[in-house]
Amino acid sequence: MPKTTSTAAADTLPASFESGLSELNALVARMEAGDAPLADMLAHYQRGTALLKFCESQLKDAEQQLQVLDGDTLKPLTL
Repeated sequence: MPKTTSTAAADTLPASFESGLSELNALVARMEAGDAPLADMLAHYQRGTALLKFCESQLKDAEQQLQVLDGDTLKPLTL
């Protein structure tokens, strides 16, 4: 079964934290307006969930890098 356009968009990750957060804010504004059909609202919700997970992951990665700060040197995170 082929993916729909909204599903394909939900699978595409943003290029950066900032672009993901910007898209998430725009989706929230559209959903709060409440003038979209139910199917669109569900697609917005799914995309918003994916964007939220992406942004949270980016923030967690940044936080881990800050935790390895040693003196005046930021050491790369090694997993």
